[in-house]
Amino acid sequence: MLTVRNLTVEVGGREVVSDASFTVEAGDKAGLVGRNGAGKTSLLRALSGQAAAVTGSVVSKGPLGYLSQDPRQVPAREGATVLSHVLGGRGFDEAAARLEALRVALESNPSERAIARYAKAEERFSIEGGYAAEAEAQRICSGLGLREDRLHLELGAVSGGERRRVELARILFGSAGTLLLDEPTNHLDADAKEWLLGFLRSYRGALVVVSHDLSLLDTSITRVLHLERGDGAGRIVEYRGTYSAYLAARAADEERADKRARRQGAEVARLSGLADKMRHQSGARARAAKSIDRRVARLRGADDRAPAVVARPRRLAMRLPPPPRCGRTVIEVEGLSKSYGDTEIFSEVSFSMGRGERLLVLGLNGAGKTTLLRVLAGEIQPDAGGTRLGLNVSAGYYAQEHEGLSPEMSASDHLGVAADLSEEGRRGLLGAMGLSPEVASQPAGTLSGGEKTKLALAQLVAGRHNLLLLDEPTNNLDPASRAAVGESLSAWEGSMVVVSHDPEFVEALSPDAVLVMPEGTLDRWSDEMAELIELA
Repeated sequence: MLTVRNLTVEVGGREVVSDASFTVEAGDKAGLVGRNGAGKTSLLRALSGQAAAVTGSVVSKGPLGYLSQDPRQVPAREGATVLSHVLGGRGFDEAAARLEALRVALESNPSERAIARYAKAEERFSIEGGYAAEAEAQRICSGLGLREDRLHLELGAVSGGERRRVELARILFGSAGTLLLDEPTNHLDADAKEWLLGFLRSYRGALVVVSHDLSLLDTSITRVLHLERGDGAGRIVEYRGTYSAYLAARAADEERADKRARRQGAEVARLSGLADKMRHQSGARARAAKSIDRRVARLRGADDRAPAVVARPRRLAMRLPPPPRCGRTVIEVEGLSKSYGDTEIFSEVSFSMGRGERLLVLGLNGAGKTTLLRVLAGEIQPDAGGTRLGLNVSAGYYAQEHEGLSPEMSASDHLGVAADLSEEGRRGLLGAMGLSPEVASQPAGTLSGGEKTKLALAQLVAGRHNLLLLDEPTNNLDPASRAAVGESLSAWEGSMVVVSHDPEFVEALSPDAVLVMPEGTLDRWSDEMAELIELA
């Protein structure tokens, strides 16, 4: 159970949540919603204890599991594998590591002492439920789309999307009484998402989830906590029921608020006019005018005391400048191969792209999509093959976990590194990408996932690239921002290599070709392929 009382949260000296109070009991499943930048991630971090609140209290009964948007923030044991890290959710990782070390020692020196030590450790591991725990951890990993051949890889060898699924598996395996999940469906294909929704529906603890996934919000929650920023710090407005019920209630609230505001405005205008007529008359009528003034002031102040009402979403418009001119051939890829240890990620991948073309990369989780983009960006070296950029081609890479952002550097300074822009120019570009003026001076580490996405895209724009390598660019974005990014990129004249599970975004982008990984099969795009996007 989670009890929150009068909680106020600040980020970068700016108050983002004000006087929030709510309780989430065992069996309650609350969706924390609001536009990008409203403070949802900051509030979740305060609830988890990873960020200090300015005032108020958070009381959690029993263990708490927190899924951050950034898996790099989660510490891991040196040399930890995917499976051992998941087992660490309930403390089985060290026991499993000790058993594995004894097994290796036994293989190299099968003495009676080594046999006895291994047998004793194995018996203890079994009695404490270690083998049953491994089976449960493997079941959760499988449900989230982590293949069996990935479970014994070291954490450093998995992609950012896989690492995020590993953290989610670790938290679900941990069996905490309260779960705080920040965008848990990011990087999940359709099957893994369906498995997660079923898990959350049957979960008996307290759940607070931040998500823009409408299927999750409509099938796996019982109430909505709307964090509405407005012109000041955010306030929590609570709605009972599913997300669809919340939308209907919100519409009714808006209609009532509009009617109240119109009635109140008319009454303020009538009373103000009456006071003005009486103000310069006899003493008694002048005193009556002052009394009416106080009444008008009370009516105007009633707006501040009225229940918060969700503001109508504003339409975003992101503007991308035209790309610099380049040669007819943008990139040529020949015979790329990449492995991690004995695990082959892909081999013999070849393709070429012309100016202005868009290539969509599809493949199951772990098929090497992110690894391919990192090779194309020069982040890692292939084991074989090579790439060649065309004349005057500049490639910009958008990493799905925002690895290109420095947590301590301000949003404005990030653009200064990308290009020689004045402070006014940087703020203008941030505004063009839908970021508010106060974000410019904030450290990137304090931004929400959606704000980080917009900042990373602004970096690409500032860098004046004509080839964009985009790895899940719409993750963490609210629907309005997602549509704006899709519209702006669809109108852009440069070339793109894109990894995405977002059907609406891909449809807006209108790719010319599809590269299916890990086979490296190249085909022309057709509308019939749209159904593969969420599955890949």
